[in-house]
Amino acid sequence: MDGPDLFLVIRETHFAHVQSSRREEAAAKISKKRAKDEPDRGEEAENGVQKVVAVTGKGFKDDKYAPLASFAAAALPSQVLDCCKGFARPSPIQAYAWPYLLDGRDFIGIAATGSGKTIAFGVPALMHVRKKLGEKAAKKGVPRCLVLSPTRELAQQIADVLCEAGAPCGINSVCLYGGTSKGPQIAALKSGVDIVIGTPGRMKDLIEIGICCLHEVSFVVLDEADRMLDLGFEPEVKAILSQTASERQMVMFSATWPPAVHQLAQEFMDPNPIKVVIGSEDLAANHDVMQIVEVLDDRSRDSRLVALLEKYHKSQRNRVLVFVLYKKEAARVETMLQRRGWSAVSVHGDKAQHDRTKALSLFKDGTCPLMIATDVASRGLDIPDVEVVINYSYPLTTEDYVHRIGRIGRAGKKGVAHSFFTQENKGLAGELVNVLREAGQVIPPALTKFGTHVKKKESKVYGSHFKEITADAPKSTKITFCDSDED
Repeated sequence: MDGPDLFLVIRETHFAHVQSSRREEAAAKISKKRAKDEPDRGEEAENGVQKVVAVTGKGFKDDKYAPLASFAAAALPSQVLDCCKGFARPSPIQAYAWPYLLDGRDFIGIAATGSGKTIAFGVPALMHVRKKLGEKAAKKGVPRCLVLSPTRELAQQIADVLCEAGAPCGINSVCLYGGTSKGPQIAALKSGVDIVIGTPGRMKDLIEIGICCLHEVSFVVLDEADRMLDLGFEPEVKAILSQTASERQMVMFSATWPPAVHQLAQEFMDPNPIKVVIGSEDLAANHDVMQIVEVLDDRSRDSRLVALLEKYHKSQRNRVLVFVLYKKEAARVETMLQRRGWSAVSVHGDKAQHDRTKALSLFKDGTCPLMIATDVASRGLDIPDVEVVINYSYPLTTEDYVHRIGRIGRAGKKGVAHSFFTQENKGLAGELVNVLREAGQVIPPALTKFGTHVKKKESKVYGSHFKEITADAPKSTKITFCDSDED
């Protein structure tokens, strides 16, 4: 080939190359713009399970916020890292949270229970307190950090972790909760503490009588924020937060992100907090749990429960957790099982705190490995080696169902969740079918007979006429209208 033909081929080849280069350049610009505006999404393997990570917030892509590959990468003092020595590497929520929290950023963490959240906020809290105590003319013996929790059991569990973690650093913690004498808690506050962990009710009581002063608190954690609002603690939480320092770092951990939690974040956080989602914001159950749903008549539950215990708890050595809905129901089921020869304990709101703590301890150490509980035990509690959960009473929400069965299948272990579903629960059938389908579980035909429609979630204030909004959505703008001369 020569002459004009060769020239045409060369020109067309060059033209195609230029066009291709321009397309690639344009695509790169678009990609760069999107990367600037869109959340960063990655995957982190934990115990063989891929967990999707989504990060949003102002400046979240700065190199200094790269997730930690090891505890050593955080470059923290050995005393602070002493509480992590039993773990090979940071969990996903720890790896992503620490760089932001240690830099003083307001932070929202959406992650399931059992994902290492206490250490995720606990280590940055210790570093914050150390920094404050090292400042010139710093007051000694006043709280610098506050952790609010929805239940006494979870508050105690957080306190146990922070007391142990703070000991090598010389940092003292106190746990404030109701159902027990105020005396020892008041004495601890008067002797001087650095970190306060508590439930909203008791915290508000001690603030109102002038015993608990939070004016120097500049690091605030709301753990299980969605549950705290579900229990009706919003007025107490707002009252407590109003007592903390105006310049503070706010941290919120929640398993779900309903509008009420978003509104609380808007009110008390920076306009652009960092938000990290581990797993998914969509409702999903742990895939390591075998879910068995049984549709039955309400009157058949007692005999069926006994039959299941003979199947799952025959040796009476493995831990089995039976969930009920109401406090009186917990006491009745406990008595019923004891009369039939089963050794059982219970945890519910009508029990004195000493009895609740004792029952939980007996269950944890295996002395009495059969426990009946209301939803006070459904979230946050780290109870090792629970093999079976039986939902004697189906919960009021599908979120609570997911949290209940989340007591098993922890740290990659397998477990069985056997749930009773009755006519009264039919409104939740559609959501449960979706959870079962997403996890690849067997869907009983009797369950689908209730229908698979999923009701739209409703706002407590505005009913079903509302739109879900993201954490980084712009705040509303106040518009002022001028007076008009017209009638």
